[in-house]
Amino acid sequence: MGDIFDYIIVGAGSAGCALAARLTELPSVSVLMIEAGQKDNTVAITMPGLITKVVPPNDRNWNYWTEPQTRLNGRKMYWPRGKTLGGSSAINGMLYIRGHARDYDEWAQLGCTGWSFADVLPYFIKSEGSDRPADDFHGNDGPLKTTRITSRNPLNDAFLAAGTAMGWPMTDDFNGPAQEGVGAYDQTIWQGRRQSTARTYLKQAENRDNLTVVTETQVRRIVLDGRRATGVEATFKGQTVQWQATREVVLCGGAINSPQLLQLSGIGDPADIQAVGLDVHHALTGVGKNLQDHLDVTVSAHLSKPLSMMHYKAPQRAIPELVKWAFRRPGALSDCVTPVGAFLKSDPALERPDIQFHIILGMADQPHGFQDPTEHGFGIHVCTLRPHSRGSIALASADPLAPAKIDPDYLAADEDLRVLKAGIRMAREMMRQPSLAAFITREKAPWDTIALDDDAGIEIRIREEAETIYHPVGTCAMGPVDNPSSVVDPTLKVVGIDRLRVADASVMPRLIGGNTNAPTIMIAEKLADMLKADVRAGTKAA
Repeated sequence: MGDIFDYIIVGAGSAGCALAARLTELPSVSVLMIEAGQKDNTVAITMPGLITKVVPPNDRNWNYWTEPQTRLNGRKMYWPRGKTLGGSSAINGMLYIRGHARDYDEWAQLGCTGWSFADVLPYFIKSEGSDRPADDFHGNDGPLKTTRITSRNPLNDAFLAAGTAMGWPMTDDFNGPAQEGVGAYDQTIWQGRRQSTARTYLKQAENRDNLTVVTETQVRRIVLDGRRATGVEATFKGQTVQWQATREVVLCGGAINSPQLLQLSGIGDPADIQAVGLDVHHALTGVGKNLQDHLDVTVSAHLSKPLSMMHYKAPQRAIPELVKWAFRRPGALSDCVTPVGAFLKSDPALERPDIQFHIILGMADQPHGFQDPTEHGFGIHVCTLRPHSRGSIALASADPLAPAKIDPDYLAADEDLRVLKAGIRMAREMMRQPSLAAFITREKAPWDTIALDDDAGIEIRIREEAETIYHPVGTCAMGPVDNPSSVVDPTLKVVGIDRLRVADASVMPRLIGGNTNAPTIMIAEKLADMLKADVRAGTKAA
């Protein structure tokens, strides 16, 4: 293994694996991809039904916790992020959602030239290997395999029927021409196996001579020569090493790790950097700011029939399901546990949905899989799609191995609380529709004691129970170079630093209306084309 590469990619997650695979399609380009976590060789990652084994704290997870949240009763919130090949695509809920077309048009209006929906749609299509027929919205040939719903649980149909009874439209495709309504989610699952970017993009590229992948290697800082990135310093096999990049360094660490690495390298808000005793190399006040996330509350209910995933815990039922999974046949272990959902408006006058539902085919007293269910139940996740609250990522220490301070500042904006209340009322009304009510004995306590119109009671539950639904973005926000809050320009170059880019969810200037995995992969696909165009033209960054 040499010390010099054309490109160094920091982070082998959703964006990193996709970018490395696409870049190494050019035989003349050498790429080093560095991952802090281990390899992804566990059945818990591969099998969709074992998601509750990879979301709680484990050795393939960064296991982050936020700062105490003032408006959520001072609670520290658990933030799981993937620490393995594939990153968070190796531990996520496997829903394939792009967001609303207007989201990307809004990016373009904010000064992100080249990022309108018309600009990014070709990259969504390019990335996707859908089981849907190829059309203006879907592709069949991409590395990321996606499947329509295979779950046969009767709660799915009951949920959809309840939605139509509420007067909401039915949609066959949340990624098609109309997002609003109730429907089934497309999933990054193929033949019962999770389709992380490691199992898809990286699998196609792993034997290429021009790609080097190192795991269990922590990048400590970006090596700079004046205002130019020349490589990285990392801890590799217990030693501090430096690798050089003759073309560019690209950060793909995500909304937490990418801004943290910039700050550790002296790039960011001087106050944040100097607070831990580091020198400021380049003042860029937007680094670590603009943090956005989807806050979520789950409204659960007890079931009159054994229809939840707990049904398959008994050996006489678990073993047949394992056999189905082994032979790549549809079954409970081959499907995601949130197969259907909805995109809805808290106000009919809105131009796009601001609430998302995910049904969850199980019920536990603790979130994030911290506790296995002890009785049959199901829930409806309710999240606000367009939060107005903004948080931050900041250094807690000059030690590269110390976690950053994560402060999403949930519910700082009153509008977020209003929308979440509206969504909860809609979900509870949905549970009262005949199709769902037929399966429900009662709502889970204490929801069963709170009236639908009890605004104060609903607010108490939000402050006691709300959690992340795992979509942090925005901390290296893209924008025009003359905007002081921009961290990267529309070509994803770090403003004021040559040969350094960021490509992950942190560059999203505003959080999209939906799950963030597919948009993160799209960002990597788009940057790959930019970098390949530079190579073919024989140009280098300054």
